[in-house]
Amino acid sequence: MTSPAAMLDFEEQWPRWSSAKDEAIRVRFDIPPARYFQLLNRLIDTEEALAANPLLVHRLRRRRDDAAAHRQRRAS
Repeated sequence: MTSPAAMLDFEEQWPRWSSAKDEAIRVRFDIPPARYFQLLNRLIDTEEALAANPLLVHRLRRRRDDAAAHRQRRAS
């Protein structure tokens, strides 16, 4: 299982999506990028993640929420 600290550390090192990030996810975590992002989105809702790195977690939550709001606007 992927450790929460490892995922937060990785996300801090790779703040933006790229195909290189996808490959790094496969190599480092041995999971597909889609699964990584599912786990990351679940992780950033935990108190453990918030306590470990509040600035990163708030930034990731904001980015996720902005993307969801954008998708909602496009669907309307």
